[in-house]
Amino acid sequence: MKINDSNIKKTIKYLNNDECVAIPTETVYGLAANAYSKNAVSKIFKLKKRPRSNPLIVHYHNINQLKKDCELNSVFRRLYKKFCPGAISFVLKLKKTSKISKIVTNNSNLVAVRFPSHHLTRKILKEIDYPLAAPSANISSSISPVSKQDVIDEFGNKIKFVLEGGSSKVGLESTIINLVGKPNILRLGGIDSKTIYKFIKSSKNNQKKEVNVKMPGSRKLHYSPGIPMRLNVKKNNYDEAFILIKKRKKKNKNYFYLSKTKNLKEAAKNLYKTLRKIKKNRYKKIAVEKIPNVQIGEAINDRLLRASKNEKFN
Repeated sequence: MKINDSNIKKTIKYLNNDECVAIPTETVYGLAANAYSKNAVSKIFKLKKRPRSNPLIVHYHNINQLKKDCELNSVFRRLYKKFCPGAISFVLKLKKTSKISKIVTNNSNLVAVRFPSHHLTRKILKEIDYPLAAPSANISSSISPVSKQDVIDEFGNKIKFVLEGGSSKVGLESTIINLVGKPNILRLGGIDSKTIYKFIKSSKNNQKKEVNVKMPGSRKLHYSPGIPMRLNVKKNNYDEAFILIKKRKKKNKNYFYLSKTKNLKEAAKNLYKTLRKIKKNRYKKIAVEKIPNVQIGEAINDRLLRASKNEKFN
């Protein structure tokens, strides 16, 4: 997609005026605001109806920008060199001199940061002199947006501007890894955990089981279409939308394919789009075929599990 300079300038103008705008990333669309401004980040929480106890991920253009705010370590530098820009976030210690608003971190001395790869957002981050707090551009606990239209469906005219950036290539939020102490993954996401642990030569089984770190997307009910959902189903009931990952011989209007060839990356990209489509089609129940729990399939299953955890439905 070509860069529309006028839209970039408009986005930056809103950001400089402490407004929230929606920006595209390779994972999902984000609701962005100046991470140094208490006024700006407060608007994120208000728009999303997000609890203040749920911290935000802060987005940077490169490691040189990050040095102003965070203490860096050797593991971070190695992971940064290997996976960034990309779908991975790092929990690091804040410097005492950091300008990041305390609202972003819920008064913690830790912060989750990442370096998105989408060319439009990278251009914005390169031109501004502050990082962007940018959680997913949706109402808290609902389905994350992977297109401009998804954001408009969520917020209507409540949001100042949505920067068109096409469909998100990954379709799931970033993997979050805590790098304070022994590295451990806090949230599954766009880069699978096995690949990350293998790179840092650390066995997943040797990681700490409990981590006292508040992280984005940690609520039990999350990524939810607000519809009762059954997982690992072989056959759906007549009134259920059936989410499938492999093509079936039988044709049925209730069938919704994440992939027809069991391609997990394709399935991840299509997950939120499919959930939104099912909701728009006014289905009251959802059944989901078993998704292989390997590679990015782990993150897909994580999202489906949390999307199904609604007390009203169980």
